[in-house]
Order: sequence, then C-alpha cells, then structure tokens
Amino acid sequence: MASNSIRERIGIDKIGPIARRYFVSNGFDGALTGVGITVGAYLSGVPDGFTVIKIGLGGAVGLTTSGVWSVWEIERAEMQAELHDIEEAMLTDLSETQVERDKTSTQVVNALMSGLGPLVGLLLPLIPFLFEGAPLSLFQATLLSVAVTVGVLFTFGAYMSMISRQRWYIAGIRMGLAGIVVAVISIFLPG
Repeated sequence: MASNSIRERIGIDKIGPIARRYFVSNGFDGALTGVGITVGAYLSGVPDGFTVIKIGLGGAVGLTTSGVWSVWEIERAEMQAELHDIEEAMLTDLSETQVERDKTSTQVVNALMSGLGPLVGLLLPLIPFLFEGAPLSLFQATLLSVAVTVGVLFTFGAYMSMISRQRWYIAGIRMGLAGIVVAVISIFLPG
C-alpha cells in the first residue's frame, strides 16, 4: 500500500516542485563535483580511466548518501512539525492515518530524488573514462567528460527554464557555463 501511495504522490504538484528542486540542485552539485574530480585526477597524474572512475564512484556514493540522508532527516522534521500543528488544531492523533501516510510518501520521494540527482550528475561525466585506452587517451576522456558535464548542466538549465517560461537556451548556457568555470579553476589549483 505504501508503494502505491508513493507512486500516486509523485505526480502531485505539492511534491513535484520540491522533489524537482532537490533533483536539479543536487544534480548540479554532482556534475560540478564530477568536473572537479575528472580534471583534478588527470592533472594529478592518475594513470588510467579506471582509476578516475573509482575516484568518481567514491564521490558519487558520498553525494548520493548525503542527498538521501540529509533530505530524509529534513523532510522528517518538517513532516512531524506539520503533523503536530494539524493534530493540535484538530485535537486528534493522526498516527497511522492517510494524512501521515501521505506525508511519509512525500518524505520518501523527496529523499530519493535528492539522492538520484547527484548520482546522475556525477556518473554521466565518468562514462568517457570507460573508453580510455584504445579509442580515447586519458586527456581526450577528460575533455569529453567536461563536455558531457556541460551538456548535463545545460539540460538541467533548459529543463528548469521550461518550468519558469524563460528562454531554454539562455538558461541552459548559464548552467552549462558553471561546468566550464569549474574545469578552468581546477586547472589552476596546485596539484
């Protein structure tokens, strides 16, 4: 029953915007972390693409866990506060009611979207390193990784612009530019 409730709640506007914000915001963090990891790994002399992938996966685990765990706790606190306010106003206990189940499903969806964003944002830039060796040099994989990241960020910006009714290409360029900025800054870091 809880899984049906979660599936039903995903499409409801009260959950959608918050889950969407968590996904895009944390996906942005994941993508920019991916650029920092891939460019930093290359500049530090990492010997092969597999090593870059292992480092990136460590970052993905950390960011995904952070996204799920922090939002789970944030949404749990908010849910309990809202339930207490409603219970006080209604002078009744809402434990094991549809109201509590709806709030719990919202908590689950928001936490999952918060963790999925950085996972996607960080894993996609690692894909070029799967082809390092025969088809791509480490340098080429790094450049392609930065390009993939810029594409992911552009997509986030374009998607969010459709919601806000802005020009998609302008919003996409603004978001994609962040990936280039992080790559350039990473070049000048000591290492």
